Amino acid sequence: MNEETRDVANKQGGALATIDFVSDSGMGLETIEKTDLALPFLKLLQSGSDETKKKHAKYVEGAEAGMFYNTVTKKLYNGEKGIDVVPVFYKMTYPEWAPFEKREGRPVHNDRGPDIMGQTTQNEQNKDMLANGNQIIKTANYFVIINGDKPEKALLTMKSTGLKTSRQWNSLMEDQFENDPKTGKAVPAPMFSRVYKLNSVEQSGSFTWHTFNVNLLRKVDNASLYQMARDFHNSIKGGQQQAAAGQEESNY
Repeated sequence: MNEETRDVANKQGGALATIDFVSDSGMGLETIEKTDLALPFLKLLQSGSDETKKKHAKYVEGAEAGMFYNTVTKKLYNGEKGIDVVPVFYKMTYPEWAPFEKREGRPVHNDRGPDIMGQTTQNEQNKDMLANGNQIIKTANYFVIINGDKPEKALLTMKSTGLKTSRQWNSLMEDQFENDPKTGKAVPAPMFSRVYKLNSVEQSGSFTWHTFNVNLLRKVDNASLYQMARDFHNSIKGGQQQAAAGQEESNY
């Protein structure tokens, strides 16, 4: 017997009791829907992130600015070394944030839609402000699969100065094509057909912060990974899965 199926030392009622995780696969999880799951938020840590402050309740041991942090698994990734990701879905949102001193780790409205921009004016810091004093922070959302030893689903966002990287990534994805053997014509490749390297880079101006850097690595060459990415795309498109509430913060 392997590790999943081991004899238990004692006998019960004359029959040998066993542990068989494989035969009992999924038991007890039947009623958990995709909407009941918390999709991890892949956070790019900044010097002001709570996870980097040793005296803060949210401090994560070893966390440093420039690292990526999975808010559900609590795993840290070396931002300089980077991670491999497969993007499956993209959406631009327009969340409304209260003034910084009144924020509680989440926007007061997740998405006001693009039309809200017509109700904003830019202040001296070039921030898009509403008449009520709240701010609209245009946010690019990428649902991805982190392609590590064990593929993991996650959401990452780009905003403010990160929107430049977002536009570059979108252009890179739209520039991927496959040849249709039936017509001989080039057709747009699925977003989730490519693996990209995601790194963090330090930038500075009136202050120092970290932002994203994205490069194309290769085509997806694993059928299981491709199917997982395709299924994830369909679940997001169908509105079946969302990021864990309250996991996103505005660092800009």
